[in-house]
Amino acid sequence: MGSPSTDDKQKPARRVAVVGAGVSGCAAAYKLKLHGLNVTVFEADGRVGGKLRSISQDGLIWDEGANTMTESEADVSSLIDDLGLRDKQQFPISQHKRYIVRNGKPVLIPSNPIALIRSSFLSTQSKVQILLEPFFWKKNKSPDSPESVGGFFQRHFGKEVVEYLIDPVVAGTSGGDPESLSMRHAFPELWDLERRFGSIISGGFQSMISSRGGKKSPSGNSKRRRGSFSFLDGMQTLTDALCKEIGHHELNLHSKVLKMSYSCDDNAAGNWSIYCAPDQNKQFQQSFDAVIMTAPLGNVKEMKITKTGSRFLLNFIPEVSYMPVSVIISTFKKENVKQPLEGFGVLVPAKEQENGLRTLGEA
Repeated sequence: MGSPSTDDKQKPARRVAVVGAGVSGCAAAYKLKLHGLNVTVFEADGRVGGKLRSISQDGLIWDEGANTMTESEADVSSLIDDLGLRDKQQFPISQHKRYIVRNGKPVLIPSNPIALIRSSFLSTQSKVQILLEPFFWKKNKSPDSPESVGGFFQRHFGKEVVEYLIDPVVAGTSGGDPESLSMRHAFPELWDLERRFGSIISGGFQSMISSRGGKKSPSGNSKRRRGSFSFLDGMQTLTDALCKEIGHHELNLHSKVLKMSYSCDDNAAGNWSIYCAPDQNKQFQQSFDAVIMTAPLGNVKEMKITKTGSRFLLNFIPEVSYMPVSVIISTFKKENVKQPLEGFGVLVPAKEQENGLRTLGEA
């Protein structure tokens, strides 16, 4: 938030505050510092990393938050290179072998659409609907009103595909359910395919052919291994590396932001004033030219934000439901496992969960 209003006269930001030291806040602070800006990070907790937390105990390393990431964006690849983390990457042995529970048993999911049609995972009716999708959706029939992920895929492929493919995938990637997520925002590329081509399948093929025709010979980062990966010492390796580059003097831990005020005074040291409480008995104030907010929305709404002395309302911020997730780590001695562990997780669809809990398993 550079300022609460675009009407106010802006000057180049030199001193920037970043509120929140999770992966988003650390990455933002790192990029700002690369561009020569003075950055100060405020974190209410006593550690950096946010939901990234790696634990090492008795020779075991596990993550209590996110345990993998991907290089789907070029900026991510550049970040890993710049931080010197290439030699610390760790890829799963069989990440393309994923399982989904059906009728109480884990079933290996075919790795491509043709193999899925040939398998017995889906009913004949669902397979026919998939094959006919390019013909039923030749023209753009996308609804004008917002649509859920579940509604979108059910229109194209039927209820069974949503229950046994879309539901577990959405649970495994976002911890949510298909009916509560917006298709346009959760899967923007697929949403755009329907808008342009009508059919997701034919649109995907046309986009793939078009992109291949315009591609140059692969070089550099395009040759990197694709897919999910972690780091040898856990996912916290990423935020630890970012913090090292940011510098410990720029990190303020145990510093919960209680109040922010914005002033239009050009003679002020900074337009933004941030009030923090390093402990319960003392507060301090610092001035900045701009603020980047990466804290959870619930924490933001607790802050008192004013503009030229008047309360700045946050009613434009939408209500966001954060799905609660409990992480259970199970470990086994290698000699006690009698069969090869070839796979990258087991997803349990909501339809298969009789106890009412939404679960996702990873190996």
